[in-house]
Amino acid sequence: MLHSLQLLTLFLGARLDRARDDERGASAVEWVIITALLVGIAAAVGAILLNTIEDGANSIDLGI
Repeated sequence: MLHSLQLLTLFLGARLDRARDDERGASAVEWVIITALLVGIAAAVGAILLNTIEDGANSIDLGI
């Protein structure tokens, strides 16, 4: 059991060190830009879907 905990501690420590490395992966600014773009795209798709669904619902003849 102790050996497993030591191995887990070493593994998590190495992952944390890699996460702290400034040279690796996208910077925080890049992540903000990517996230903002994805949110904008999702909002546009949502607006298009909402419009389409509302138009379809409004075109239903209720016979009133």
